[in-house]
Amino acid sequence: MDYNNSINIFANPTIEVYDEKLNNKYNIFSDRGAWHGYYLPDNKDLYGGFPGPLIIAQEYPINLSKNISKIIIEDLKKGLIFISSRSSLIRINIKNKEKDIKNLKIGFEGELFNKYINVVDKRIRNCNQSLEKSNYGVRIKFNNLYDPTSYISNDETIFEMKTSTETNTKIYNNNYISYLNKCFKLKPYEKIDVYYTHSYTFTKGEYIKELKIVDKALLNPKIYFDENSKMWNTYLNSIESKINIDKIYKKVAVKCINTLITNYKSSAGALKHGGIFPSTSYHYFNGLWAWDSFKQVVALSKFDIDIAKENIRAIFDYQIKDNDRLRSQDKGAIIDCIFYNMSKERNGLGVNWNERNSKPPLATWAVYKIYEESEDLDFLKEMYPKLVDYHNWWYKNRDFNKNGIAEYGAMVDKCNILDEDIIMSAAWESGMDNAVRFDNDNLDIKVYKNITNDIITGYSLNQESVDLNSFLYKEKVLLSKIAQKLNYIKDSEKYEEEANYVKKYINKNMYDIKTGYYYDLQINQDKYKLLVNRGKGTEGFIPLWANISTREQAKAVRDNVMDENKFNTFMPIPTASKDNPKYDPNRYWRGPVWLDQALFLIEGLRNYGYYEDAKLIAYKLFNNAKGLTESDPIRENYNPETGEGLHATNFSWSAAAYYLIYTEVL
Repeated sequence: MDYNNSINIFANPTIEVYDEKLNNKYNIFSDRGAWHGYYLPDNKDLYGGFPGPLIIAQEYPINLSKNISKIIIEDLKKGLIFISSRSSLIRINIKNKEKDIKNLKIGFEGELFNKYINVVDKRIRNCNQSLEKSNYGVRIKFNNLYDPTSYISNDETIFEMKTSTETNTKIYNNNYISYLNKCFKLKPYEKIDVYYTHSYTFTKGEYIKELKIVDKALLNPKIYFDENSKMWNTYLNSIESKINIDKIYKKVAVKCINTLITNYKSSAGALKHGGIFPSTSYHYFNGLWAWDSFKQVVALSKFDIDIAKENIRAIFDYQIKDNDRLRSQDKGAIIDCIFYNMSKERNGLGVNWNERNSKPPLATWAVYKIYEESEDLDFLKEMYPKLVDYHNWWYKNRDFNKNGIAEYGAMVDKCNILDEDIIMSAAWESGMDNAVRFDNDNLDIKVYKNITNDIITGYSLNQESVDLNSFLYKEKVLLSKIAQKLNYIKDSEKYEEEANYVKKYINKNMYDIKTGYYYDLQINQDKYKLLVNRGKGTEGFIPLWANISTREQAKAVRDNVMDENKFNTFMPIPTASKDNPKYDPNRYWRGPVWLDQALFLIEGLRNYGYYEDAKLIAYKLFNNAKGLTESDPIRENYNPETGEGLHATNFSWSAAAYYLIYTEVL
């Protein structure tokens, strides 16, 4: 299995991490949930080590060095693996190519950048790091520094290089040179391996724990390389098991796994469990978003079930309880996104933590997919009451007319005061931040208060969204299945009955016979208006994914999405139909192709027997995304007319969607 360079990670790192779109100029590799990663050298001056590392300074990526431990010797081969969630193990293979005995003195050198660039004012600022010698190498001590948009560190944070042999180290400001005290005597053509580790830890406790892991690894390092090979071969077997498929598509699937594993970060700070970040390449995407996570773990469950479960637990760690001091009225809610640092309202330092809105309810689907892969009934038992609380929250806090059909909305929150703030939060809650269906051009979007026992529990828009209620229908179907497996028969029957009601409501009230498509439904007291005037969007085919539509309705939706003047574009499935007056191929949720939506469509088409259509869309997604079958990173979204990659690089849910399309459709 040869999948070298599925992603181009060659680099010459500088303190300037980002390009003009706030993506890392280069791509990195990381593994095992580590919060640091590496590049490959793109010029000879960087040979002798692995460029970088890049570290995540709690929430923001910075390059620590151009090459923090470059070995001072020529003619060598290098290997690097991660051995834990905090440490990497580097192997240097040295060969005596001469006919005579060779005495070698081996050393390392490196230089700290010790600077970063503030993303707001673009000024270079100091990191206040310092080098410190140790008996077996060198360590970098961090300092208390709080720049909320660009860099955060504390004085317990350490990055350490350690060898198995005592060293003699000299430090010159931000530079060091460190020689092994042991001299190596190589016979003619003899090879030796030299090992050392890098560890990046956030607290004293982590540092002490990691010392034991590192010392053990340096005693018998070869075992760790063997174990790493076995782990990655297991990952790759999930790709190789698919036969009669061109290698270019297999290489894309490898890229998907690489992307997801690099973006996996272990528990740290406020994150009690690890999970998949959207993109460690993008400025502030170094946290866990709820619906990103739910989509990503479905792919993870096929090759690393443990990470999939861990990510689910990470999101539910912050499910709102009835004794929550800020929002007890939101019992059961899953908040938008969580980070290393909690918000200031929760006595943290963070500015990225967000709980002014939730995200679409895909949790039960994700949990059930994990169960299908693992058959772990205990996991279902663990998650079932939490899933029920989350499901119930939607009807308590997002159903203002109590008709059993929910609306997107917003939490009671200091950020949600004006109607325009609430409308924006509701759009965020949909996951489609600037979708056309939330445009308030005619000032007809209204905000309603959800009230329980004279207490405002949240806000709803006067808009019953077809995707939201399709997701909730799917949840009811799956909750019924889970309840049956757990022998909660009454629960199972209740969810089945509720699902039938939602299904009938959607097909009766949210489907337009004339245009053959589904739309959101505007509700004003006793008046209902199907929002056909806002045009077609990807939300309108979610009923096919959820198995809600009748055969006739599915056929009409299929005809719409396969129309080259609507959704079947060069790079297919734009988020707004090409004939939508507000379609824009470059504007986030107003035209660009998002792979999760494309996956939902493909699965929806297959649900109704349109297998060839699904395969046609799948191959266009693989063949027409610019750079996908080459070594370019997977993008957040794509231009539907040109296939050009847009917005964030190395984007996890795109990788997850592509992986699932590869395994299930190609």
